[in-house]
Amino acid sequence: MPDYASRVLDVADSIPPGRVMSYGDVAEYVGQGGPRQVGRVMALWGGSAPWWRVVHADGSLLRGHERAALERYRAEGTPLRPSPGGPPSRVDMRRARWSGEGT
Repeated sequence: MPDYASRVLDVADSIPPGRVMSYGDVAEYVGQGGPRQVGRVMALWGGSAPWWRVVHADGSLLRGHERAALERYRAEGTPLRPSPGGPPSRVDMRRARWSGEGT
């Protein structure tokens, strides 16, 4: 596994339960790459990492993994934004975003 991938996964592993970072947040924290590179790392090597804690900048749920992500968010108490007349459609980034402090 490339060093960059290892660093991205280390950041993902450090995100506390109930909190999230966007792909761009992770790239900024690592100091290299961008959201697409972080997304690629998560797609290739992130299966054993807490992938649901690395999200789109708008808090939208990862397509195809919505149900699994929602189960984990609810179990961890992650703040969610309700959608009109339906289940939560995204993470409340204002409340759930983690800056990386305390690592």
